[in-house]
Amino acid sequence: MLAGLALSSTPGPSMLYVLSRSVGQSRVAGLASAVGLALGGVALAIATALGLAALFAAVDWIVPTLRVAGTVYLVWLGVGLIREAHATADSDLVAQPMSAASPGRILWQGIWVEVLNPKTVLFFALFLPPFVQPEAGPAWLQLLVLGALVPLTAVPSDLVVAWMGGSTAAWLRRSHRARLALGWMGGLALLAIAANLHFGLI
Repeated sequence: MLAGLALSSTPGPSMLYVLSRSVGQSRVAGLASAVGLALGGVALAIATALGLAALFAAVDWIVPTLRVAGTVYLVWLGVGLIREAHATADSDLVAQPMSAASPGRILWQGIWVEVLNPKTVLFFALFLPPFVQPEAGPAWLQLLVLGALVPLTAVPSDLVVAWMGGSTAAWLRRSHRARLALGWMGGLALLAIAANLHFGLI
């Protein structure tokens, strides 16, 4: 949950998608896009959980291997958030204009945007395995619960962005220091989680 909050609260493609719908069309459109992204994330979590569970059952060494890969991936994400925050803190954050569409169509677009995003697929494939504990129960169930937490933790920040719309856009454009702070907080949170996974601190 902490990792999901760290990622979702940092300005990125998903936030800009919701913001563009909210500012470019309406608050309802922004809310529909946020719900669509969440549903797409849940669908991807289900697919990933079932696929990885089958892989775990077929290959014994895949669990420790993916645990190491996931830890490295978390470090890469954390450092990337901090570097990106420094690179973009002084640039203008612009919500791109989008053509008007019905809430139902926007919801479906949000689902497909999330499901067909290669980076999101990679995130689920490498992010979830380090949290699976073989002694805690079926791997598919753990993966499903953990996977569902990621999009669900993004819902609050996406809904706030959609509801606030123009105010959020103005604040993000104006407050470069806040954007830098969000990047650092998200990056350090992911690095702390990676350290905990590798060294078993907690």
